[in-house]
Amino acid sequence: MLDNGVHHNVLLFGNLALASLSAFTYNMSRKGVQAESSSIFMLRVYGAMITRMMLCLAGITIYAVANRANTSKYTIFMLMFFYAVYAVCENISLQKITRQQGNKS
Repeated sequence: MLDNGVHHNVLLFGNLALASLSAFTYNMSRKGVQAESSSIFMLRVYGAMITRMMLCLAGITIYAVANRANTSKYTIFMLMFFYAVYAVCENISLQKITRQQGNKS
């Protein structure tokens, strides 16, 4: 990875930022899943998705603009991979909660 010019500090900060952002959006989505109104469910789940997407887009844009000459494509692709991993884990966890609530009804 060092030969490809990957910025380890950016990856570390990005991973920590994604972890905290995923914790926030997970709680937001979980409250939506537990809501009794379908409109509140849609508002919270879509709000969490858009919040995560826009903040990640803003973070990558800031990184690319701040390091114009030294922007690493590998760093950006690894951050996108981290985003996908956190999103999949969050969705699997929310599906488990939804199934458990469905079994209780």
